[in-house]
Amino acid sequence: MSKELLTTLIEATIREGASDLHLLAGRHPIIRVSGQLVSLVKHPPITAGETATFLDEFLSPEDKKLFLEEKEIDFSYSFRGEVRFRGNAYFGKGTIGIALRLIPHKIPSLAELHLPDILEQFTKKQQGFFLVVGPMGHGKSTTLASLVELINSSRSEHIMTIEDPIEYVYEEKLSVIDQREVRIDTKDFRTALVSMFREDVDVALIGEMRDQETISSVVTAAETGHLVFSTLHTNNAAQSIDRIIDIFPPGQQDQIRLQLASSLTGVFSQRLVPRISGGLVPAFELLISNSAVANLIRERRTHEINTVIETGLEHGMIDMNRCLADLVRKGEITSESAFAYSPNPQMMERLL
Repeated sequence: MSKELLTTLIEATIREGASDLHLLAGRHPIIRVSGQLVSLVKHPPITAGETATFLDEFLSPEDKKLFLEEKEIDFSYSFRGEVRFRGNAYFGKGTIGIALRLIPHKIPSLAELHLPDILEQFTKKQQGFFLVVGPMGHGKSTTLASLVELINSSRSEHIMTIEDPIEYVYEEKLSVIDQREVRIDTKDFRTALVSMFREDVDVALIGEMRDQETISSVVTAAETGHLVFSTLHTNNAAQSIDRIIDIFPPGQQDQIRLQLASSLTGVFSQRLVPRISGGLVPAFELLISNSAVANLIRERRTHEINTVIETGLEHGMIDMNRCLADLVRKGEITSESAFAYSPNPQMMERLL
């Protein structure tokens, strides 16, 4: 019976255009639609037994054992070959909770995502390091998938993704694509990255940079002829660069500054903002690394990067406040939303 219930709830998630499904013992099933949580009150509250049974559908026996030991686990789940879900199971008050994020089967284009065309230029480089940053649930993985799909569709490369778990599944076009999932295909991100140097890889997508070893390997890969895309849970370009540097001991920070200055191609920060007409629309910031930016990184002046972005419009850079203000002028979002998502409300006042 639990499998039939799970099928019904997943079908409701797809039908309602929801981004997430939450299965929590003692609560009605909950979906997130256009950023808002909606309780499916027509369905009875989920029982602890049902959440435990759902895990048998999502996890292998080995992963279930790991979950019981570690008390949380990431996983991926394919539903009828139509859609995939990125999932996380966890314990709360002694019972199991499950959060599922819907991953559409089709990888959307930059135009479909309402993202700027200039991002395409970062897919045409032969080497370097491009970051997509922002909070959880604001579309970073989808943006990265769109960029990788552009490469897949336009030139012959060996692309490798290292993810935990695998989200979008690529259909090979002009490129050869290997997708590796942590725990299933490789021990961890660092091990897979070290191995990548011996696998004739041209382009790498690293699902997330979580520790010093992974970041060090990513930056080295970008320096040694690879084009690398990855994500960080940071708010903007300057904070992202500082986060990377600060994760290293003081004695290694000058070295990582030099490596970043020479390998970073850009940082794209995005937020999904409620649209007046319904749904969500992206607001974004783009830092394009040039000689001035490289100097700021080397000289420990990353606090000046925001000014470089604000004054670099003619070079293709995009300022978050200006992007939000443009969305207000176009009638896409309210001024209240613009202020809520603004990194600098005082400047937003001047722009509006």
